[in-house]
Amino acid sequence: MNIHTLATPCALVDEERMAHNIARMQTRMDALGVKLRPHVKTAKCIAVAQRQRAAGAQGITVSTLKEAEQFFAAGFDDILYAVCITPAKLAQARALQARGCRLSVIVDSVDAAQAVVAAGQGLGVLIEVDTDGHRAGVLPDSDTLIAIGRTLHSGGAELVGVMTHAGGSYGCRDDAALVAFAEQERSRCVAAAQRLRDAGLPCPVVSVGSTPTALSARQLDGVTEVRAGVYVFQDLVMLNLGVAKRDELALSVLASVIGHQLDKGWILVDAGWMAMSRDRGTQAQAVDHGYGAVCDAQGQWLDDLVMVGANQEHGILAARDGSVTRDVAQRFPLGSRLRILPNHACATAAQFPAYSVTSGSAAAATWERFGGW
Repeated sequence: MNIHTLATPCALVDEERMAHNIARMQTRMDALGVKLRPHVKTAKCIAVAQRQRAAGAQGITVSTLKEAEQFFAAGFDDILYAVCITPAKLAQARALQARGCRLSVIVDSVDAAQAVVAAGQGLGVLIEVDTDGHRAGVLPDSDTLIAIGRTLHSGGAELVGVMTHAGGSYGCRDDAALVAFAEQERSRCVAAAQRLRDAGLPCPVVSVGSTPTALSARQLDGVTEVRAGVYVFQDLVMLNLGVAKRDELALSVLASVIGHQLDKGWILVDAGWMAMSRDRGTQAQAVDHGYGAVCDAQGQWLDDLVMVGANQEHGILAARDGSVTRDVAQRFPLGSRLRILPNHACATAAQFPAYSVTSGSAAAATWERFGGW
């Protein structure tokens, strides 16, 4: 198949770039002496995860129990469900474990720990640690950390360790800040693990991770595994952070030109927010890429253009500098194909049921992905 025959909009994955990204992360984690447990929520695709495993990844991280079910059915049996477990989901988690899945869950409260204990033995449990104030977790120096550990251990649950996600790293502005953030993530999670051990509690696993910190850490002493997800495709947010290059952005949306508004200098394409998502992650960064950066059909950047607006099924492309040029219909006639690079690969990928895998201008394969909970 040729990409010019594909129905648009569709999600394209450049297999060569993806393979490079997988190898780059795996090589880095190997050099730092830690296990890589990739977060498969970005691609939600068995074929992608198989390539990560073939490169050396050990286990996977998921964000939904549906992901855990799908990947376990495909032969992945070492799974961390990295969203705090609720009592209503424990039966589903236990059923997976009973079928042979080595499923671990996370908690960040005594109530959640008590619910896990009440559900019976079998599940591995990690305590989520807040190392940056970004989202969930308990502070590494809090009494709650020890209380959760004792609740789990005394109740017969398997206390596997601690984990954290330095989502605040997405707000860094330079390399020095990223290096410092990676060290903050590492040191605070390691400190939490040591506090548990000092209290006589087991803590074999110290799990950290985000793509920016994984690619910025100078050393990972005390860490046993790293979780990262978006690195497999990379995106414009990662580009702005400096942890990805243009030729490492593996995911794009193929769109067709469906019209023009010459008095405004607009090019209309058939990829609106239903294709690109509403994620404006670059808006707070030094370079705002609107709803996406624009490339030609071969993937070459068109630096003068950006997706400035998105309706449900209409994308609006215009000059990046705000100028109005009336030659857009000649440059990009009706039916022309363009590629739009996403701000956030996870959000854009989630809009599609499958990826068209490309090698050059050829669409070499179709890989299914799944969504839902």
